[in-house]
Amino acid sequence: MGKRNRNRQNQQNRDQRPEGSRSRDNAGWGAGYSEIIKENKLFEQYYRELNIVPEGEFEEFMEAMREPLPATIRITGYKSHAKEILHTLKEKYFKEIQDLEIDGQKIEAPQALRWYPDDLAWHTNMSRKILRKSPLLEKFHQFLVSETESGNISRQEAVSMIPPLLLKIEPHHKILDMCAAPGRKTKSLSPSLHFIPFLLLSHMHSFLLSHGFVIANDVDNKRCYLLVHQAKRLNSPCIMVVNHDASCIPRLQLEHDGKKEVLFYDRVLCDVPCSGDGTMRKNIDVWKKWTTSNGLQLHGLQLRIAVRGVEQLAVGGRMVYSTCSLNPVEDEAVIASLLEKSEGALELVEAVADLPGLKFMPGITSWKLMTRDGQWYSNWSEVPEARHTQIRPTMFPPTDDEKLQSMKLERCMRILPHHQNTGGFFVAVLVKKAPMPWNRRYPKVMSSPEVETSVHSQSSHECRPKLPRTSAALTPSPCSRPPPSKKMKLFGFKEDPFVFLTEEDPVFPPIQAFYDLSPGFPKLNVLTRTHEGKKRHLYMVSKELRNVLLNNSERMKVINTGVKVWSRNNDGEQFGCAFRLAQEGIYTLYPYIRARVITVSLEDVKVLLTEENPFLKMGSIVLKYRPDPNSPQCPIELCGWRGKTSIRAFVPRNERLHYLRMVGVEVFQDKQGKKAGRTTEAQEGSTELGEARGREEGGTQEPESTDTDQNGSAKSKGNGLEGAGSA
Repeated sequence: MGKRNRNRQNQQNRDQRPEGSRSRDNAGWGAGYSEIIKENKLFEQYYRELNIVPEGEFEEFMEAMREPLPATIRITGYKSHAKEILHTLKEKYFKEIQDLEIDGQKIEAPQALRWYPDDLAWHTNMSRKILRKSPLLEKFHQFLVSETESGNISRQEAVSMIPPLLLKIEPHHKILDMCAAPGRKTKSLSPSLHFIPFLLLSHMHSFLLSHGFVIANDVDNKRCYLLVHQAKRLNSPCIMVVNHDASCIPRLQLEHDGKKEVLFYDRVLCDVPCSGDGTMRKNIDVWKKWTTSNGLQLHGLQLRIAVRGVEQLAVGGRMVYSTCSLNPVEDEAVIASLLEKSEGALELVEAVADLPGLKFMPGITSWKLMTRDGQWYSNWSEVPEARHTQIRPTMFPPTDDEKLQSMKLERCMRILPHHQNTGGFFVAVLVKKAPMPWNRRYPKVMSSPEVETSVHSQSSHECRPKLPRTSAALTPSPCSRPPPSKKMKLFGFKEDPFVFLTEEDPVFPPIQAFYDLSPGFPKLNVLTRTHEGKKRHLYMVSKELRNVLLNNSERMKVINTGVKVWSRNNDGEQFGCAFRLAQEGIYTLYPYIRARVITVSLEDVKVLLTEENPFLKMGSIVLKYRPDPNSPQCPIELCGWRGKTSIRAFVPRNERLHYLRMVGVEVFQDKQGKKAGRTTEAQEGSTELGEARGREEGGTQEPESTDTDQNGSAKSKGNGLEGAGSA
């Protein structure tokens, strides 16, 4: 059969399928998996025997596992914007959808997650099918999509929000997310990616001078680029995406006062790859694929990653270990082995008070192992030699009762789906009280941004530190010996270089004069992605990330870092500066810009973001809006372009929609993508800026259009609400 005939036959087969199995949307949350039966006898047998579910609740537990997962959203972004978005949700969208009935299903009013701070996380019983297809929810759906693309809302599973909360992040903290990219166990966001930078940016008075930063790592090169795409929504100079095997992520160096020092992190998030049986409510194929072998195969990797995490942790630092698995082999067994290896260097701490209102089960201290053929083993001594390659001693509870009791494994937290209508999850919080037995030198965690304690240098930069061999007394016991070393391997695309500019670089004088940058502007933090030719884009990183980049270029593979602050626009050269401001970097740059700042009114903001003003050659500017002190609205800075008698906002489409909502205007698009439903205020807004439209002499000129830039950002022509900025 030829290719054309095969394609025709396949189409006929698809058309002949039952109506309920043709479409992902028709399957609701079980999209694409309608043929999968939500039964797994081995799963039920295993968890009944382990008794992780309270007596009398197992049937309720299984019933909850078969139910669709509630839709959950989390509000992120700058604090002032987060408050405004929360106000919009409560006062507009939640009221509009309250008590609706769609396809026979009553839509419950969204409820705030009781344990999440400041009412910034909400859940509802709406399925994806209803949310996407119902005309009554179309505006709400557009709002969620638009604000998600702008980085102000994250649609993320509730339990994935827990680990970052338990990290207790402060603005000066150096943070490592070991397995950050989405797609490992689920298609949702990394638990840390939005929340960690949100905490950093919410408290920083100066982004570029702060000690705090996030290094987000993942082993999969392709997923790293998805991580970059999500990180770009945050517009933060304090994030770096790297590509390494987390179990041997390299030890990095910093330079302070001319001396090289080992970088130890104040916080480590260790959300390891797992079997994912806690995600059965949304990842329906887990029902079919789950066996006990999954957890047994992953245990060793999980332990290696956790060990590497605590090695990189500063004394006094905090590491959160989490999985979306309920299996004690992947959960308590890893924590128990880690505590045993640490010989008192780690403490498993209580985290109940950190999340008031969260229902969970304490960790267990006794468990057994089961093979996929139903064979049970209670301890290592029962395991036949033939199975020693699949089953390891660290998978069992410690046999010493006194040692087991001292570990306080009950301080672990296991979230069961039927207790608060969530997915299944496991989390444990560890604090490092002393160096690991095989580490010789170590720093202490900084107590404040201003006070830097001494950090001792370490000569070894291999994946595992070399153990001292000068004395038998220093030889570590088998329990404290770290997992074997693994050679670092680099995969994927070869990245463009990160090239920092010098203070004498010829690009600075015209920029300095045009924008009248303040003397404190950190020129050394500016970088580009090419050694030769014209610089197309300029990026900025924080002071500490610059330190990391300059001292570790040979040790790590950096995929992306920095926020774009300027883009080349050759039309500006005749006015003295070839670089226009980039909206994504405006909050980083604005504190240093002393010229070309225009204060606009609320009506000006509405007109600028909804109307197309002529684009002529007068140069890039900052548009500043400051609300009345008694108004609930937040301050806004926008990039613009000044013509002879008019001004145009230079803002990407989704950010335009976001800022319009911040000032009380909604631009709704029908299914054909046409603007509709614009408020009367926006239509009637007439100011000097609005009146100046159409009075330009000569024609209009669109900004130059380019494709993907050297740092991975896509750009599009300015047209309609799209503006002229990079998306």
